[in-house]
Amino acid sequence: MSFERILVATDFSDGSQRALELALQLAEKFGSELTLVHSWEAPDYSYAAGLYLPVDVIAPIERAAAARLEEATAQLKVRFPTAKSQLRSGLAWEEVLGAAKESKADLIVMGTHGRRGIERALLGSVAEKVVRMSPVPVLTVHGATE
Repeated sequence: MSFERILVATDFSDGSQRALELALQLAEKFGSELTLVHSWEAPDYSYAAGLYLPVDVIAPIERAAAARLEEATAQLKVRFPTAKSQLRSGLAWEEVLGAAKESKADLIVMGTHGRRGIERALLGSVAEKVVRMSPVPVLTVHGATE
């Protein structure tokens, strides 16, 4: 099996960096296209029904996400000049799956935080949702180093 288009999801964590390194090795081995995707999300203030976030709260979040992705993409292009990136807005797991579909990825690579118990129940697991919902293989890489 070979992979023509690899999508790497990043939240800029250690796990994401490890996943990116592995995806880079696979892309080099298979001669794949490589796309780095990051999804940002506006804070949800559901307890403030009827209130709207002013633009000056959302715009800095988007600018910071774009700057971080631009920096990561520039570093990636040093080793893999044809790499692309996508900045998306929304629920991370939905945006990763959407980006994979749009780019016709045949492999998704992403890091995991390894949360357990109440922390996982409260925060959820983006990787778990992507694994469950993805029509293509998903390679998860644990963020903790041994």
